[in-house]
Amino acid sequence: MTEETLIVKKQDSSLKLFVVLAKAYRAIIEQAEMDIKSKGLNLTDFAVLELLFHRGKQPMQKIGDKILMTSGSITYIVNKLEKKGYLVREASPNDRRVTYASISDQGKELLNSIFPAHWEKLKTIMNGLNDEEKDTAIELLKKLGTTVKKI
Repeated sequence: MTEETLIVKKQDSSLKLFVVLAKAYRAIIEQAEMDIKSKGLNLTDFAVLELLFHRGKQPMQKIGDKILMTSGSITYIVNKLEKKGYLVREASPNDRRVTYASISDQGKELLNSIFPAHWEKLKTIMNGLNDEEKDTAIELLKKLGTTVKKI
């Protein structure tokens, strides 16, 4: 590495931002995952149930996009959650190729019992920032994500 490269590297905070974001994300996810596991679910099961709980029935093909999972993984998760009685599949009346997943009454009961405590845990996890800092972080991270999608 030349001296000029080192100077540019020290002045450019892109790499540092990447490392800090990655470490913060990992720390936050570890805490959230421990909380979810203490409630008898894994993070992906919870993510599917939480999506269906808050957004209603969803086409199976779209669930993966919304929680950043592959369609094969979603099928496995949906099968597992269906066997536990937490969700149900519904064929689309308009298109035989489309199957919807929706949360069952048992799934709603589960989330109603665990979500409030999980929300409190998330508040605790995020209490390193005050409300104004959280709003600023949300705004900046949205801006960064939007910009990255345009590359």
